Amino acid sequence: MNAIVSVTNNWGIGLNGQLVVRNRADMRMFREQTMGGTVVCGRTTFEGFPGGALKGRRNIVLTHDPNYTAQGAEVVHSTAEALRTIEHDDPDHVWLIGGQSVYEALLGACTKAYVTKNDVTVAADAFFPNLDALPTWTCAESLESGTTDTGIGYEFLIYEQHR
Repeated sequence: MNAIVSVTNNWGIGLNGQLVVRNRADMRMFREQTMGGTVVCGRTTFEGFPGGALKGRRNIVLTHDPNYTAQGAEVVHSTAEALRTIEHDDPDHVWLIGGQSVYEALLGACTKAYVTKNDVTVAADAFFPNLDALPTWTCAESLESGTTDTGIGYEFLIYEQHR
């Protein structure tokens, strides 16, 4: 499984349920990488999708609410159930897409993390683990860099987990 995330300099990912940086190139990269695969996310992340379930992908929603239903998605209620649900999927095409608690719960099961690092620090109340500070993760590749429409520099990086 892979994680895919857009972060700020302090690894912030969200504020009040919204992304903290709007980056068209990041959205394009997200779509290209995840299309045709499986995405695993939490309830709040899923409910933030403007059109509901992400089209062209198998959507799995992790929630503790036993009564939760999600149109166009499979609902699971534990990390163990999430892992069982994806065990027959091609791990290179399974994407952990957030939010914070789902990243924290399942990042250990990931072999790669596709990180868009936005060169800005803004207020955030949700964070991705700082891979640069974790001894099992290393930055393996820089794919591309650029600037957003609002002038924020960014870089696409691939981190690998070594166990």
